[in-house]
Amino acid sequence: MLKRRFEPVKIQKARVQDPFWDRYTGRVPERIIPYQWDMMNDRVSGMEESGCIHNFRAAAGEEDGGFKGMPFQDSDLAKWIEAAAFSLATKPDQQLEGIIDEMADLLEKVQDEEGYLDTRFILMEPEKRWTNLLEGHELYVSGHLIEAAVAYYLVTGKEKLLSIVKKNADLICRTFGKEEGKRPGYPGHEEIELALVKLYEVTGEEKYLDQAYYFITERGQDPHLLEKLHNEYGEYIFPEFSGFDLSYNQCQAPVYNQETVEGHAVRAVYMLTAMADLAWYKDDARLLESCEKLYRNIVKKRMYITGGIGSAGKGERFTTDYDLPNESAYAESCASIGLAMFCRRMLQITGRAGYADTMETALYNTVAAGISLSGDRFFYVNPLEVWPDACRKNTDLDHVKEERQGWFACACCPPNIARTLASLHQYAWFSDGYRLIVALYAGGECELNLSGRPAVLEVKTDYPFSGKVHIKLKDLQQDTDAAILLRKPGWTKRMQISVNGSLFCKNENAYKPEFLEVQRTWRHGDVIDIEMEMEPCFMQANPRVRADCGKVALMKGPVVYCLEEADNGYDLSAISIDTEKGIFEKYREDILGGMYTLECEGYRLSDDDWDDELYRTFMEKTEPVSVTAIPYCFWNNRGCGEMSVWIRSDSVKTPN
Repeated sequence: MLKRRFEPVKIQKARVQDPFWDRYTGRVPERIIPYQWDMMNDRVSGMEESGCIHNFRAAAGEEDGGFKGMPFQDSDLAKWIEAAAFSLATKPDQQLEGIIDEMADLLEKVQDEEGYLDTRFILMEPEKRWTNLLEGHELYVSGHLIEAAVAYYLVTGKEKLLSIVKKNADLICRTFGKEEGKRPGYPGHEEIELALVKLYEVTGEEKYLDQAYYFITERGQDPHLLEKLHNEYGEYIFPEFSGFDLSYNQCQAPVYNQETVEGHAVRAVYMLTAMADLAWYKDDARLLESCEKLYRNIVKKRMYITGGIGSAGKGERFTTDYDLPNESAYAESCASIGLAMFCRRMLQITGRAGYADTMETALYNTVAAGISLSGDRFFYVNPLEVWPDACRKNTDLDHVKEERQGWFACACCPPNIARTLASLHQYAWFSDGYRLIVALYAGGECELNLSGRPAVLEVKTDYPFSGKVHIKLKDLQQDTDAAILLRKPGWTKRMQISVNGSLFCKNENAYKPEFLEVQRTWRHGDVIDIEMEMEPCFMQANPRVRADCGKVALMKGPVVYCLEEADNGYDLSAISIDTEKGIFEKYREDILGGMYTLECEGYRLSDDDWDDELYRTFMEKTEPVSVTAIPYCFWNNRGCGEMSVWIRSDSVKTPN
């Protein structure tokens, strides 16, 4: 392990601001947060009822009526508070802060004297608290409440919400463990573990770290523990999941012995995030080795080109190596957020650029695709191919939506996307005191310390559509020896770095992710200019990925492109691309207020002489066609229609 871990810049000391991310982050305070608050208060007509705020008010005796929604409905408020807190860090808003304070007062009324805080069990089954760790999500809810309270405390310094979750965490610490008087157990849905680490980081209380370590290392020691504890509860909240195997909850074996990433994708990457944190704090080399092993399994055999993970609709889960269907892909937005969280921790610990590459892929593609440019429509599921008629009528595709939804009965993704966008700077810049890592080439500013001296890093760029990045050091009061580490992404052949107009280094280590270190005496006003070769290219999948054999995808830099019906007409499956004729980039002012597209030549299978035949002897007829691709993250912002990432290739070459 490293002697010192890289830490993200402080929440209040940075902001991301560039042409790409402004389309999303600019919507957070003005649209996303107010819209989601209205949704949780059931003020938006024609949408799925949330009941989230009602549940808290009912549990506090302020409203009549029973519990509404999913067992984990409380977590929607928690993630919303976290998003709002991050938003306050860059855009103060007294009214928004007042709402959060009001919610803290409400949570205080709901919480009992021992510290218990979960509206489902308070309203429905108070006598059965902690008896259904498999499905009850009590620990999951507690985890999200902790994360929300920590974020709000770090931004505002207010302690009320933090004291509420500490009381709840203390109850958890008194309840679960191996000591006499405690009960064995770990959560069916991981989340509490990474949250307890965050609570430890702001309080310094080792018991929270120890409790997280217990939950992680106890997992799978008795593979059937969750089932045994569930017998005490006596029935299934989700009967459809009753037949799932032990791997669904990642408890088929101790975490040290798990060879492949299994089960529910969100659970798996939340577990890995906590494992990475604990590997660092507990100096557990075996735990770090397990993280690295499971990461390799994800990115080498079980991840979509878009950074989506979890291919199966039933169970929202991983299946087997190379099973990555496009039309039925699940690729939940929350799963890619969890993948980015995990990769961020691994980057902090190891300083390896490959983790930043994966983090970037997830953020710029699947996570960004999960929300509309208007900020009020969402994808829970992120397929790589959509045929709207099939989505509506094929029951095997019930989970796939042909267009973003206003809300969901299970609305975990919208507030998760909101808190990620609001905290995007936490994925961009890191420091260990002497070295500064620039992990994402997002534009913006951050205040940081270079060898203990304060400075401001200003980044200007049109990334990810340009490989040019301009970095300026400002407000550095004294010349300072330090190292700035600049990521050479794995998607580029070569990268050049200049300092104050003079060439510093040129790296032509093609397609290998690494950090290039610029170590020198820095002065106020120093400028770094980065140029990365960023040519659009055709990508192909390992032939073992059966869904993509004979097909290509288009990429430029970290951005995956797709075909939409709006540009290419219906029956996208009838189109093939001539890969010998290359790719041309074009700026289109008529698409979504201005958009870079990729254009190439191809062919369309002719259907004008088929009449009503379904099959015939082979007699292929094609006609030339121009193909237009837009960034995958922007699809379905122009209405409903077909979409496809992988397109048939018209020229498959055999190398000499």
